[in-house]
Amino acid sequence: MSDAFISLGSNAADAVSRLAAARRVLEGYAPGRIAALSSVYRTEPQGFKDQPWFANQVLRLECASGTAPEDLLRCMLEQELAMGRVRDPANRFGPRVIDMDLLLFGREVRRSEFLELPHPRMAERAFVLVPLLEIAPDIVLPDGRRASDLLARLDCRVEGTTIFQ
Repeated sequence: MSDAFISLGSNAADAVSRLAAARRVLEGYAPGRIAALSSVYRTEPQGFKDQPWFANQVLRLECASGTAPEDLLRCMLEQELAMGRVRDPANRFGPRVIDMDLLLFGREVRRSEFLELPHPRMAERAFVLVPLLEIAPDIVLPDGRRASDLLARLDCRVEGTTIFQ
């Protein structure tokens, strides 16, 4: 069995319900079950600041032996598309109705055009690390870095369930 950590985000008007819809899809994902779920955090936009704030959450999905991270990522991308996600390369950090990122999959390290594990920008994002540490306070990345040390290096502030970065 492998644990997959997945980040969910949305800054649509109904962001919290979008996160719930994404969770329902992952709950229905046959080779796994949601084993832990962080609080929903209100987070400041990164990159392009002139947009609504985001709702973000991280979950841990227990995946059955033999589950491939590529299959899980395909499921997530299909659901993003079904929920209306449009990927605009010209506005990479712009608004989105839903965003699902595969952060970690067990101790896997992968680099391909389709999948990179661990997620290449998770160490830079308080909106990923804060909820991740809520559900896995002692988590260590495959390269030996502790998520808590990564968060300590970021210029960010957390007030309750609001993250400023």
